[in-house]
Amino acid sequence: MYQYSVIQWLFFFYFYSFFGWCFESTYVSVKSRHLTNRGFMRGPFLPLYGSGAIMMLVISMPFQDSLLLVYVAGFIGATVLEYITGVIMEKLFKVRYWDYSGKPFNFQGQICLGSSIAWGFLTILMTEVVHRPFEYLVLSVPGSVLTVVTCVLTAGIAGDFALSFKAALDLRDVLIRMERAKEELMRIHKRLDVIVAFTGEELSGYKEGVIVRMEDLRDGIEEKLERLKSMTQSKHTESLSDVKEEVHELDRKYASSVEERQQLGVLKDFFQRGLIRSNPTMSSKKYAEALEELKERLKR
Repeated sequence: MYQYSVIQWLFFFYFYSFFGWCFESTYVSVKSRHLTNRGFMRGPFLPLYGSGAIMMLVISMPFQDSLLLVYVAGFIGATVLEYITGVIMEKLFKVRYWDYSGKPFNFQGQICLGSSIAWGFLTILMTEVVHRPFEYLVLSVPGSVLTVVTCVLTAGIAGDFALSFKAALDLRDVLIRMERAKEELMRIHKRLDVIVAFTGEELSGYKEGVIVRMEDLRDGIEEKLERLKSMTQSKHTESLSDVKEEVHELDRKYASSVEERQQLGVLKDFFQRGLIRSNPTMSSKKYAEALEELKERLKR
C-alpha cells in the first residue's frame, strides 16, 4: 500500500506531469518533424498524465497481488478519467484537445478501445517498473527539501495553469464571436437575396440551411452589393429609394462584420497562440471553420 504525505503525493503528480510532457512532446515533435511544446499549459507539464499516474497508483492499491486485476483497474479507471476530462474540457472551452473520431471502436471521439488497452498496460508498467525506483528516490530526499521544492513547483504551476485556463476561455470567446460575425454575414446574404428578388434581378443560388464557407459567403455578398449599387444608381424610380438606403446599410454592416472577424483572428495573446500551436490536432464541431482560420493565420 502506498502511504505518502500530501507533499509527496503532490511531488509525484508534478513529476509524472513532467514525464508525460516529455513523452508527448517528443512523440508529436518526431511525428510532425518540428519541435512542439505539447499540452494545455505553457510550462513542461501535462496535468492529464499526472492525474492519470496518481489514479493508476490509487486504483491499483487493492489489486497489487494480481497483474490481471491491476490491468483491468487501469483500463477502466484511466478510460473514465480520459472521458470525463475530455467532455468537461469540450463543454467548457468548445474545442477538443484530442479526438479519437477516426479510430475504431471509439465513443463520442473522447475515448477509444486502442487507447483504453494501452492505459491498462501503462498501469502495469507504472506500478511494477516506473514508480518503484522513483518512489525510492523521493523517499530518500529530506522532508524539508522536498517541501521547499514542491511549494516552488506549486506556485509556478498554479500560475501557469491560471493563465492557460484564462487563455482557453478567451480563445473560446474568440471562436464564438467569429461565428457570430459569420452568422451576421449570412443574414446579410439572405436579405440581399430578398432585395434582388424584389427588384426583379435573377436570384442567387444561395439556399437557406446550406453551410457556406466564409470565402464563398463574402464573394456572394460583394457580388450582390455591387449589382444592387449599380442598379440603384442607374434607375431613379421611387420604388427603389428604400432599397437604395437598405443596400447602403447592409454594405456598412458587411464591412463592420468582416473587419470584426479579421481583428478577432489576430491572436495577440502569447498563451492563446501557444494553445493552438501546442495542440495541432485541436478540433471543434461548431466552430471548426473559425478554428481552422486561426490555425492558418498562425502558420502565416
